[in-house]
Amino acid sequence: MKEIFAAAGAPRGNPAAAPPAPAALAAKVRTLAPSMTRSMQRVAEAVAADPAGCAALTVTGLAELTGTSEATVVRTARLLGYPGYRDLRLALAGLAAHQQSGRSPAVTADIAVDDPIADVVAKLAYDEQQTLADTAAGLDMAQLSAAVGALAAARRIDIYGVGASGLVAQDLAQKLLRIGLVAHAHSDPHLAVTNAVQLRAKDVAVAITHSGSTGDVIEPLRVAFEGGATTVAITGRPDGPVTQYADHILTTSTARESELRPAAMSSRTSQLLVVDCLFIGVAQRTYETAAPALSASYEALAHRHTPRGGGTTSRR
Repeated sequence: MKEIFAAAGAPRGNPAAAPPAPAALAAKVRTLAPSMTRSMQRVAEAVAADPAGCAALTVTGLAELTGTSEATVVRTARLLGYPGYRDLRLALAGLAAHQQSGRSPAVTADIAVDDPIADVVAKLAYDEQQTLADTAAGLDMAQLSAAVGALAAARRIDIYGVGASGLVAQDLAQKLLRIGLVAHAHSDPHLAVTNAVQLRAKDVAVAITHSGSTGDVIEPLRVAFEGGATTVAITGRPDGPVTQYADHILTTSTARESELRPAAMSSRTSQLLVVDCLFIGVAQRTYETAAPALSASYEALAHRHTPRGGGTTSRR
C-alpha cells in the first residue's frame, strides 16, 4: 500500500516543483488566496495589484505596507511557490515588465441584474478567457505529463465527479473511450466506491472537485489510492483534502464568484481545459491505436448525422 503523505498538496514521489514563472504569479494568487489566512491574503493581494511597487520593497517594507509581519511575507512567498522573498521579488519585477510591454489589461466587473445582454456577453467572455489563461499559466507541466503517461498506459480508468464536475468527468470518459481506452465516469458515490475497490497498480483513478473537499469524490479516490492505483486530482484547491490521496495534482483556476455567476461556471471552464489537455496528451502518446479507434467511432456514428446538401425534412 502506498504511503499517505501528511502534507496536503505535495505530489507523491515527485521533486519540488519549480517556482512559477512571472506570468503565472497573478493566476497563482487568485487560485490560492481563498485558502490563505487574512494576513497572507493582504500580502498576496498587494503583490498582485502592484507588482512593480512591491518589487521595489524589502521584506520589511512589504510587511509594513500590508500591516503584517516579515514572517507572514515569507510564508506567503513560499505558499505561492517561491523558495523565499528574494525569488518572489524577481518574479514581481518580471511580471511588472510583462504588464508594461504594451498590453493594457482588460477590466471586468460583476454582472448586474440590469446589465444589457451585450454587456453580459462581454463580461462572461472576458472572465472565461481569464479563467483559461490562469489555468494554463498555473498548470504544472511535470504533473500534467506524468498524469498523461499514467492514463496512456492504464488498464482501466475510473473518473469521479459530482454536480458540474460530474459533467466534466463524463466528458473525459467519453473522450478516452473514443480512442480505445477503458474509461468510466462515476457520479453515484456508492457505485464509485464499489468500482474503486477493484482498481489495482495498472489502473488510474481521476477525481474532479473544484473545492477539493467533496466527500463523495474523495472517498473513492482514497480507496483507489490505498488499493495501489495511480491517482490524479483535478482541483482548484491544491491544499485541499483530496490531494492527500493524489499522486498527481492538476490545479485549475479559482475565479471570483458573484451572485449571478456561481463558482460552478468558472470551475467547469477550467476543468474542461485540463481534460482536453489530458485527452490530447494521451492521444499523442497512443497515436498508433488512438487514430484508428477515433476513425472507427466516427464511422460508427456517421449514419446518425445528416449528409451535407441533402436528407433534410421540410416542416409541415
